[in-house]
Amino acid sequence: MKIIRIHPQDNVAVALEDVAQGEALSVGGLSLTAAEEIRRGHKIALAPIPARGSIVKYGCAIGAAKTDIAPGAWVHVHNVGTGLSEGGEYTYEHKTCDLPQVEPRTFRGYRRADGRAAIRNEIWIVPTVGCVNSIAQRLVRENQHLVKGSVDGLYTFPHPFGCSQMGDDHAQTRKLLAALVRHPNAGGVLVLGLGCENLTMDQFKAELGPCDADRVKFLVCQEVPDEIGAGSALLAELADYAGPFQRRDIPASELVVGMKCGGSDGLSGITANPAVGRFSDRLIALGGSTVLTEVPEMFGAESILFSRCESEAVFHKAVKMIEEFKGYFTAHGQVVYENPSPGNKAGGITTLEDKSCGCVQKGGGAQVVDVLDYGDAVAKKGLNLLSGPGNDLVSATALTAAGAHLILFTTGRGTPFGAPAPTVKISTNTALFEKKQAWIDFDAGAVARGESLDAAGDRLLDFVLEVAGGRRTRAEEQGFREISIFKDGVVL
Repeated sequence: MKIIRIHPQDNVAVALEDVAQGEALSVGGLSLTAAEEIRRGHKIALAPIPARGSIVKYGCAIGAAKTDIAPGAWVHVHNVGTGLSEGGEYTYEHKTCDLPQVEPRTFRGYRRADGRAAIRNEIWIVPTVGCVNSIAQRLVRENQHLVKGSVDGLYTFPHPFGCSQMGDDHAQTRKLLAALVRHPNAGGVLVLGLGCENLTMDQFKAELGPCDADRVKFLVCQEVPDEIGAGSALLAELADYAGPFQRRDIPASELVVGMKCGGSDGLSGITANPAVGRFSDRLIALGGSTVLTEVPEMFGAESILFSRCESEAVFHKAVKMIEEFKGYFTAHGQVVYENPSPGNKAGGITTLEDKSCGCVQKGGGAQVVDVLDYGDAVAKKGLNLLSGPGNDLVSATALTAAGAHLILFTTGRGTPFGAPAPTVKISTNTALFEKKQAWIDFDAGAVARGESLDAAGDRLLDFVLEVAGGRRTRAEEQGFREISIFKDGVVL
C-alpha cells in the first residue's frame, strides 16, 4: 500500500512512501495516476477539488484550495491555504468512546515517603537564577561519585531566568521551578540561589510550601565562603537520604505520562500520534493519567477535544484555555495560524489545521477530565489538557512540572532533546528509526507497513512499563536533559 485514505470522507490521501510521476495508485476502491512526484508524507488529490473548496483529511477540513486541483495532483502549500481565523464559537456536544479492556499491569518503581510513585531515583540541582548555572554544573561534574546503588543520576537544569523579571513572568518562573522541586523522580533536591536575585530564597520557599527537610536542601551562594564545598556536602546528605529507596512493584494506575510531538511530518497523524492515542486509552483504562499540551497545535482541531470533555465545566475550562492562547497571539500582533514550521511543511504538513488534526490524535478517545494551567500538577486521573505553547523545550518542561513521570515524544524528522523526565522518542517512519538510532527509542513506522494501531498501542504500553521500570531512554543514555521556561513580558 503506497497511499492511505485516513477517513472515508477525505478527498486527499497520504503517501506512505515516495510516489513517482505517472505511477498508478489505488486506495479504497479508487484508482488514479499521480500527476507529479509525491513525496512520503505528502498529500495527493483523490477527486476534483474546486478553488475555495475544502481539503478534507481525518474527516475534517484542513484548509481550502487556492486553485482548482485535479485528481492525482500534489496537494500542499502551493495550492492550499488555511481556513483559520482568530475567532471561534464553540458549543458543548458531549461524546463518549469505549476504552479498551486491559489486564492490570505493574512497573518496578520507587515509593516515596509521602506515598507518591516515581520511576527514577535521581538527585537534582534546581537553580533559582541563571547566575548560578555554572556553579550547579560544576557541582554535578564534581559529585558523580554519589551516583551509585539505587541513585540513578545527578543532574541540573540551567535556565536564564529568576532575575530581571516582573509580574506574570516572575510568578511563572517561581511556580515552574517549585513544581520541578516537587517532582517524584527526584529523590533529593538542592535548590541553589545566588542571593541578590529577584526570586529570593524566601520567596521560593513560600512558593514551594512545606517540604521534607531531608529531601530538599537550600544553598544561597553569597552567604557561604565556599559554595562548591558547601554544595557538595549538601549533595552528600541528599545521596544518603535517596540511597535507601529501592524499586518495587507499583500499579500502572499510578503512572502519569506526558504526550507531545516535535519535528512532525505527514505520517505523524497516521502512525505515531494515533499509536500514542491507543496507549493513552490503555493507560487510562488501567486507572492511570496522561497529559496533552501544545495549545497552538490544537487550533483548528479543538472541537475534537471539546466534545470529549467529561462535563460542561471542563468544556468551559478548555474553551478558556484556547481563547486565552489566541489572545496571547493577537496581543503580540501575531496571527494564530502562523504554523507549521518549515520542517513540518517539508515533511508534508500543509496548514495548522492539518498539523492540529494529527496532533490531537495523541489524546486517543478518552474523556478529558481536567484542564491545567501552566505550572499546575495533575490532580485527576485520566486525560488532562495542559496550557502551554508548542515549543518542544517549553512544553516538555511544562509536562514534567505537571508531574509526568515520563514523556512520549513523537517525531517524523528527529530530535535529540530530552526533558528532566525520561523522554521516549517515537518515530513516525521506520527510515528515521533506522537512521537515528542514538535518538529514537520506538518505531511507530510499522503502522505504515500494516501493523494495527491497537497492536502498536499494546507494544508501546509494554515499552513504557519497561522505561518506568528503569530502562534508559536514548536521551538519558546521551545525557540530554534541558528545561525552558515560558516567558511573555519584559526583561529588566
